[in-house]
Amino acid sequence: MKLWFIFCLLLLHEALQDVVGQQPAKSRHPKEPGENRIKPASKRMKPRLPELKERETADTVPKTQSIMTQVMEKGRYQKPAAMLNLAAGQSIELRCKGSRIGWGYPSYLATFKDSRLTIKQLDKYGQLVLGNATAADTGEYSCWAQLCDGYVCKKDESKTGSTYIFFADKGELFVPSPSYFEIVYMYPDKPAIIPCRVTIPSAKVTLHREFPAEEIKTDGSGLTYDVKKGFVYHFPSADHKGVVYCRAEAQGAPQISIKYQLLYVEVPSGPPSATLAASSNKVNGGDNFSVFCTVLGEPEVEVEFSWTYPGQEYERPVTIQDSWRLVNQGIGHTTRLSKSIITVEDFETIDAGRYICTAQNLRGQTTVAIQVESS
Repeated sequence: MKLWFIFCLLLLHEALQDVVGQQPAKSRHPKEPGENRIKPASKRMKPRLPELKERETADTVPKTQSIMTQVMEKGRYQKPAAMLNLAAGQSIELRCKGSRIGWGYPSYLATFKDSRLTIKQLDKYGQLVLGNATAADTGEYSCWAQLCDGYVCKKDESKTGSTYIFFADKGELFVPSPSYFEIVYMYPDKPAIIPCRVTIPSAKVTLHREFPAEEIKTDGSGLTYDVKKGFVYHFPSADHKGVVYCRAEAQGAPQISIKYQLLYVEVPSGPPSATLAASSNKVNGGDNFSVFCTVLGEPEVEVEFSWTYPGQEYERPVTIQDSWRLVNQGIGHTTRLSKSIITVEDFETIDAGRYICTAQNLRGQTTVAIQVESS
């Protein structure tokens, strides 16, 4: 009995200890409002590294290295700016690092083989020197390293350089043109450029229609002005056709550019659309006959023709004549009519069969055929 009493006392003591442990400790002072809130701490965080895929993508993007330098006075060199402003009459020397360098420059310098321009390839760099520059030399000058395998070379896109140079001439605000009148073909699927470029980038340039006489305002979207290109119609339409000119002013009397005839072309871009017709589909022996292959296309796109005909394997004599001309299909609508005619004289049985015409341009080719029979 005594042992049972002691055992009960021990159980009661343990129960009282558990209750005491669950009660909160008494505070030494009453809590102020907000005292239990977590105070903000200044914690230094490690910068977040991009995910593995992001880092791989950044590393795989090829970096373009500018290889062009401009030779200055007293043997100094510097990287040329994207646009340089020089005065007409000055000379310029550009160098590009590499053992094989290709060059780009205003096309008329190459067309007329101007002696003021010299290009040399030295051991470690290519050199371009233009002496006594004129307003007409205004334009883009670029270079690139070439990767060559034997006699075949291709451009290394990662090693290039370029600068656009303005050769200022107050007497020639507009970059001179070889003609007094130019045709600008406008297509519905690509921007049209009216190339009235200036020699002084700060010049104020406006576009004007000849008839009815009015200024054509730029709107920042449909029509803009690019100092390196000229006025740009981003969405050409038949409403833009007509004769226009540009007006420029830079601290002096304004100057007028040459005139530009804007022609709207509705013929879609693509391989030539060819049609075939014969002077007669049934020919008597001894007669002469012709087959006509005709293409209506873009005014500036040349078309080449080739023929396959029945008497070809027998080396039958034929006459093939190619020609083209521009056709006005209404005010401001112009297309190029290209035609190839194959003529067979003194028809024989071996001349009967399929006459096949293949018309080809830079965008592809089209083949059409017609059957000619002996009557």
